[in-house]
Parts: sequence; structure tokens; C-alpha cells
Amino acid sequence: MPPQSCPSRFRHPWRTLVLAAAAVLTVPVACAPEAPGAESLEGTQQLRPGIEVVLTDSLHLVAGRRAGLVTNHTGIDAHGTSSIDRLHQHLEVELVALFSPEHGIRGTAEAGELVDHSVDDATGLPVHSLYGETRKPTPQMLEGVEVLLFDIQDIGTRYYTYIYTMGLAMEAAGEAGIPFVVLDRPNPVGGALVQGNVLDPAFASFVGLYPIPKRHGMTPAELARLYRDAFEVAVELHIAPLDGWTRDQLFPDTGLPWLAPSPNMPDLESALHYPGTCLFEGTNLSVGRGTPRAFQQVGAPWIDGEELARRMTARGLAGVTFHPVRFTPRNPGDGKFADEEVGGVRLEVTDPARYDPARTGVALVVEARALSGDRWTWRSSHFDRLAGTDALRLGVEEGKDERDLTAGWDAELAGFLSLRSAALLY
Repeated sequence: MPPQSCPSRFRHPWRTLVLAAAAVLTVPVACAPEAPGAESLEGTQQLRPGIEVVLTDSLHLVAGRRAGLVTNHTGIDAHGTSSIDRLHQHLEVELVALFSPEHGIRGTAEAGELVDHSVDDATGLPVHSLYGETRKPTPQMLEGVEVLLFDIQDIGTRYYTYIYTMGLAMEAAGEAGIPFVVLDRPNPVGGALVQGNVLDPAFASFVGLYPIPKRHGMTPAELARLYRDAFEVAVELHIAPLDGWTRDQLFPDTGLPWLAPSPNMPDLESALHYPGTCLFEGTNLSVGRGTPRAFQQVGAPWIDGEELARRMTARGLAGVTFHPVRFTPRNPGDGKFADEEVGGVRLEVTDPARYDPARTGVALVVEARALSGDRWTWRSSHFDRLAGTDALRLGVEEGKDERDLTAGWDAELAGFLSLRSAALLY
């Protein structure tokens, strides 16, 4: 299946800027600086997410306006109260409509499962699906809406659809002439590390709509600023920022309650591996869906887990260890090896500050492909959408190793870092 054609939104001068910056800035990627005066909250106090900030410090953004809210079950305050409830019960806010992304307003639908329009039981508000007939709010959905809010927990990886629901909602708000407000949330895998290749716009899709790296190191509000300023999404944008977040914080450091953003993202360990192991969604190997450790392990009935673990360990990759494992997927959403025992490896993060899941994922694809022989198959179009290029798949088939396959990444990342610097808030 050929790659999707490049949408017109990508044919802009910023592409030249990225390439020019990449040609000059070929130094290794460094951590972004912390905001002046920012202090870690670990062991002291709880971070305040954007929903709390907007209702205490920035109420003027929503007060007296009929508001629509793009959200799901992850839209909560620091105590676990739903943002829907906080806004609906506030005397100065008139919440009139809800909009749900992939996985639905309660986050229970499987990946790729279409979501129907519905009514919210608690408030009686209409819930417009943005993962069904359309992925962008229609003019009809926005009738009577005077400000559109976004409050969803992202996972920090390019191929996660919530950040593209945000981008399309921004476009719709701009076209309707209403302001768009992002109620910011932390990047759960931190904002210090930026890793992986930058998506080639020729492979743009709803699992990679904009040319950003696999691990982007940005919050939703920072991404919204990037969309507006670099990718020319025209909208009146406002931010309710995080109070107390620093770029070196992982999700446990925030003190916020963890709610699985999607059915197969159970914890931070899965989120840390996701920029690499999700590539296996584009193959016939299991990523552990239907087990408690989705995206922490990969395997197939024919894989010798001991040998795969030995090969991966021999590579000396920093910050991660590999354990041979056997697991049995139960009712896996991807349908791979249901109720069949498979062999493979489980990845375990030992040092998040040194771990590069994007490069590790490429090495794991190389080794698993070699061990699989004729039993390996690609889901080519999907793999290329996830990879953001067909060069990775073709390179693996040519017998290239991880170092050759990732040789151009540092230059791409340097260009992206130059582009994103103006969008950072923290």
C-alpha cells in the first residue's frame, strides 16, 4: 500500500527551516534547560494541572462563555475529580458540549475502535465523537460554543492520537472564530529527552500528523504552540499552564494520580518503552496486548526468548535490560496469538535518564526479524506510518543494523530542537 500523500498543511516554509537547521546543528541532542527559578516538587507538594490553574488564576478565559470541552477520563484535577465535573459545577462557567477522542470519553474502547456520539450520564451533556465519522469538530458540533477547551493526558510519543485530536480541534476552533484553551498536563516521560527520527510529511496520518520525533519531550500546551507557530494552525490560542512542573520530572514526580490513558498503557514502564516497542504493531509479533505488560514485552510462538535476550544484551544498550519471557495474550485488542503461549523478551528500564527507547526499538526489530526468518511479516503501510518513513523497513530488509538505520537521526533532532525552542513553556 503506498504511503499517504502529503497534506497541503505541510507544504510550508517551515520545512526548509527544519532542514537548514539540521544541516548546521549536528551535535548530539542535549536536554532542554529548565525554566528559570523552577524547583522540583518531589517530596514537597503536588503539581497543579491546567484545569486547576484555569479555575483559580485564569477564569477570565472561560467565564461567561458557552464552553465546549475535548476530554476523556484522564481530564482530572490533582485529587482525581473530573474536569467535566469541575467545569459543569462552576457557577461562572457554562459547559454546553463534550468531545471525545480515540478510546472514548471513558477511555475503554480498544485502539482503532470507532466511538459513537452519546450523552454524558452525569451531566446530560452531548458527547460528540472525534473518532468516528469525523476526527475534527464540525461546524454543527460547534454551534453555540464560544470557547473550546482541551484537557487530555498525552503519553509523550508521536504515535498517540490525542495530540492530533488537539491539532484538528484547534483548526476547527480557528475556522469557527472561537478561542482555543489548552489545560496543560505533564509529559509523563519527561521533557528533557527528545529521541527518534522526525516524521517525513509524506507519511503523515492520524498516528503522526505533524513532523515531530518519536519522543517529543513536550507538553500538550507546548505542542499547541508549535502547531500554531511552526505548522501554521491559525487559531486564537490560550494556555492554562502547569504550576510546578520541571522538564526533568517523570510522572511519579508530579504527585498526580495515574490513570491509564488508553487500555494498553497501564503504567509508566509501558510509556517509557512505547516509543520503541510500538513499532511491532506494524509486524506480526505481539507487543503484549492482552497481558498486564503491554508494550513492555514482544514475542511470537517461534521466538527463542533466551536467544533474543542474549542478542539484545550483547548490544550494550544503556538504561535497559532484557529478560527472556513467555506470555499468553488474553483477548488481545490486536488479535495476535489469542490464548497462545509465545516466547520473547521483556524490557526493563534501569536508568530513565540514559535510556533511548527509539534506538532500542530499532535494534529489537533488527534482531527479531533475523530470528523470525520466513515467519516474519510486515504490516507495511502501518509500520511505515508508525516509523514516519519507509526507509526503516526497507533498511531492515536490506540487512542494515541499528547504527546505520539511525545514522541521520541526530541531525533531524537538532533541526527539530531549533524549531521547537520558541514553543517551550517550562
